Amino acid sequence: MELDSALEAPSQEDSSLSEELSHSALGQAFSKILHSLARPEARRGNVKDVVLKDLGDLIEATEFDRLFEGTGARLRGMPETLGQVAKALEKYAAPSKEEEGGGDGHSEAAEKAAQVGLLFLKLLGKVETAKNSLVGPAWQTGLHHLAGPVYIFAITHSLEQPWTTPRSREVAREVLTSLLQVTECGSVAGFLHGENEDEKGRLSVILGLLKPDLNKESWKNNPAIKHVFSWTLQQVTRPWLSQHLERVLPASLVISDDYQTENKILGVHCLHHIVLNVAVLPCLLDLFPILEKTLHWKGDGARPTTHCDEVLRLILTHMEPEHRLLLRRTYARNLPAFVNRLGILTVRHLKRLERVIIGYLEVYDGPEEEARLKILETLKLLMQHTWPRVSCRLVVLLKALLKLICDVARDPNLTPESVKSALLQEATDCLILLDRCSQGRVKGLLAKIPQSCEDRKVVNCIRKVQQVSEGAPYDGT
Repeated sequence: MELDSALEAPSQEDSSLSEELSHSALGQAFSKILHSLARPEARRGNVKDVVLKDLGDLIEATEFDRLFEGTGARLRGMPETLGQVAKALEKYAAPSKEEEGGGDGHSEAAEKAAQVGLLFLKLLGKVETAKNSLVGPAWQTGLHHLAGPVYIFAITHSLEQPWTTPRSREVAREVLTSLLQVTECGSVAGFLHGENEDEKGRLSVILGLLKPDLNKESWKNNPAIKHVFSWTLQQVTRPWLSQHLERVLPASLVISDDYQTENKILGVHCLHHIVLNVAVLPCLLDLFPILEKTLHWKGDGARPTTHCDEVLRLILTHMEPEHRLLLRRTYARNLPAFVNRLGILTVRHLKRLERVIIGYLEVYDGPEEEARLKILETLKLLMQHTWPRVSCRLVVLLKALLKLICDVARDPNLTPESVKSALLQEATDCLILLDRCSQGRVKGLLAKIPQSCEDRKVVNCIRKVQQVSEGAPYDGT
């Protein structure tokens, strides 16, 4: 490629005009390479090597000030052009659908990735030099356009996948390290959500670049996209993830809704991360009806399962074996909202909810008892929404509630009296609801307890249940 016109140094006599012409020629040189990368024949051996070599030569021969320095019309298109070149390189190095399982094509994909990675290292080197030499935002503008495509490339090829080799992974990790260095980020998480409260972070840019390849029609065309999305999602936690909920939830649901087990598992992990890290769960639940607007029950058969069903099933799966109190509280905090959203359809999850409720009521949760209070709230809602199915679970629920009342009444821990009172009141309310759902059978089963029990708190709870008028209205039934 002819580079002389783009690289010639201007004379002092006509420096202004020469600079304008030089920058124009430089832009044309990048545009020509961009056009070459977009052509299908660019993926063929000889053509590919020539295009990448020309781009490498152009980057090396161009001083950093020609890429980033200056103001006015001559700079207007350069950052955008560099960003377009970076996007084209990322797409060029991306594995194709046929390369997902390895085979003959994976060595070629890894070779392309290694070549592109070296070009990205050269570009980032220019940014670093400009950053250390220039005053003003010019280099930052260039970095803004480069950072997103470079990040996606680095993650695509640094993970151990069929389309990578030790060499391509090494180069991709070097690119990621260089990107974090030039952006002055101490971690990938900091790069994505910002190193401090005043910094915006780049997650929005990344998700915007991934979005076209993450819809139902396109997400399988590039086998790396789902892994880049999932890995990126896992790096962002609360409170930063909440503001991106509308962008990360649909993609997670698309992946989890696939027929392949591998993709289902990946999607479930994404949903699990969202549930744990999105503080505004009502927003998540409010999105479900929008995402499910095409699902209409016609009355001829079972209602279709919804995204809300899937997420509740996921939460219950993780709740049952969980022993860490912090996570138990997080899970329990979310349950009432799901039961309220599903209403009568909660019967689909009744058996698992019963096991979770009984298991969580048995475990002391610390002075605030947040988990057990939320579980009691869940149980009340569950009985209100699914009351016809409650009477057959009378014995097991009655035993769990009585055990809780006895444990709290005799609690030797430093639990505040206000918390104990709240637990006893909630448990008593559950007993009253249970009695009404079982047509008064609870009163009969509790009749002899006041005569033999010496604990005043326990007796008071039992008497409250017995004193409720059997004729009192109950909106749950």
